[in-house]
Amino acid sequence: MEYGGNTMGKLAFLFSGQGAQYVGMGKQIAEEYKSSDSIFNEASEVLGFDIKKMIFEGDDETLKITENTQPCIVTTSIACLQPILEKGIKPDVVAGLSLGEYSAHVAAGTMTFSDAVALVRKRGKYMQEAVPVGIGAMAAILGLDNEKVIECCEKAASCGIIEPANFNCPGQVVVAGEVKAVEKAMEFAKEAGAKRAMLLPVSAPFHCSLLKPAGEKLAVELEKIELKDMNIPVVTNVTAEYILDKNKVKDLLIRQVSSPVLFEESVRKMIDDGVDTFVEIGPGKTLIGFVKKINKEVKTLNVEDLESLNNTFKELGY
Repeated sequence: MEYGGNTMGKLAFLFSGQGAQYVGMGKQIAEEYKSSDSIFNEASEVLGFDIKKMIFEGDDETLKITENTQPCIVTTSIACLQPILEKGIKPDVVAGLSLGEYSAHVAAGTMTFSDAVALVRKRGKYMQEAVPVGIGAMAAILGLDNEKVIECCEKAASCGIIEPANFNCPGQVVVAGEVKAVEKAMEFAKEAGAKRAMLLPVSAPFHCSLLKPAGEKLAVELEKIELKDMNIPVVTNVTAEYILDKNKVKDLLIRQVSSPVLFEESVRKMIDDGVDTFVEIGPGKTLIGFVKKINKEVKTLNVEDLESLNNTFKELGY
């Protein structure tokens, strides 16, 4: 579905994915903006433990546990979004990397924050349980085109399950699967001329078929949630297409867990549709880093602390 079609530049919000977390994220904005602070408090209430303390004063090891990481990042992202909403800034489209798609749906009005934060805590737990620690791995392949990485996976498949998991930007593809097969794919990638092939510090092989059981458990939880009509289109990871129909969302979120994330294609889609400014909301600058590699012409901003927030206001003319 095409959206809009005017030639005026459009604004997209992108929401951070897993791996961007750090202790203290969102703290400055929460201290300055009551609306942000109340998001952290709401998350603690919904989850039944002090997530604010975990994020502001915890330690890296605790934040790294997937069932903690996911609600922590969604909470921080939605907290960082509040001052932007207060200023009346509304994006033309939203998207997120993997986990970030849940934050995007909160921003779009598809699901409430409290539903999303409870859901991603379970999503993290199910994703971790799907594959026992040590069985699966993920690796980033740098400097090879998408086709070559797919070939490396096909060749390595004789050693076990191995699939492309994230198409992030030109020359950066993440693969996921069983440890031996991932290691084999890394060897093939180096032989094919990859600049680097490195294992990622994650505890499960996200976005490959090994995660199908997590999708099935997630489906049960999604059934309990009522989705609303979205106010802003979301570009989804699974198809890199705009969705405006809330009835498609649950199926896409279930499939997302075990499907590759088409991030590069999603960004190209938005740019083709006239988006010329991307704001990454939440911890880190990973996503706008990908955007710059996809297209140097577009404007990239981020919001994770007061400096970046104020800079974004200035650049957007508020």
